[in-house]
Amino acid sequence: MLEVRADRIATIYLFHPLRQFVHSAAARIPILMYHSISRKDEGKRHAYYRTCADAAVFTDQLQFLHDHGYQPIGVCEAVQWMEGVTQGTERPVVLTFDDGYENFYTTAFPILYRFGYPATVFLPTGYIGETARYFKQTKCLTWGQVRELRDAGIEFGSHTVTHPQLKTLNIEQVEFEIRRSKDTIEERLGCPVRSFSYPYSFPETDRIFRERLRAILEGAGFENGVSTILGTASISSDRFFLERLPVSSADDLRFFRAKLAGGYDWLHGLQYAYKRTMA
Repeated sequence: MLEVRADRIATIYLFHPLRQFVHSAAARIPILMYHSISRKDEGKRHAYYRTCADAAVFTDQLQFLHDHGYQPIGVCEAVQWMEGVTQGTERPVVLTFDDGYENFYTTAFPILYRFGYPATVFLPTGYIGETARYFKQTKCLTWGQVRELRDAGIEFGSHTVTHPQLKTLNIEQVEFEIRRSKDTIEERLGCPVRSFSYPYSFPETDRIFRERLRAILEGAGFENGVSTILGTASISSDRFFLERLPVSSADDLRFFRAKLAGGYDWLHGLQYAYKRTMA
């Protein structure tokens, strides 16, 4: 039985229908944000904050993408598509996974492989070892598994070293978290790391921090990044802090479809206002 959710109701019955009548010349792309592909009990946590999608739900969502002509691409390709550098992909979508959990290897990847879909996994390198380590009581990938996935076409990006809220750190600590994570992945995999994922809620209302962080990312050699800003990404997006759409088992296919079509983008205004009050 579906939970009664104000955001779902508003998205499906108001903003998604309205969006179909609003023409926009700007090309937009949904970047989906997954975390754990598991049946972990998230207790009484509100559906908006859940981060787990079980295998059956994940499979149904990928089947929906397949049946409706969506073409999964990488983050770098998405930026090029939005900027008009590349063409030919009519309904692109990006699949991203934060936190580097082992269930990506055991559960998510076999399903992705069945559909032939690429994905980007963002690693908090302090929790990735030669033997399994744990983050938030959940087992993470090992470097051996990461290398297997790389050889199978999965792309890896940085999610810092220790997964801190970067805004709480001094500038030297921020530099370390970003540069060290990137260097570690490149040393372990022997390939460039181009994408970064910001841990926790992104402080988009703090203009000074945002500019400093962007400079650090550029200086470290990143080409783009994703954030927790709600919405679909477009040419007007900052390529280092691209919007994403959170996905979990709480998303039925009707809600999932509305999110893909931009029907969930309205919530960013409320998200931004809330962040301003908390700044």
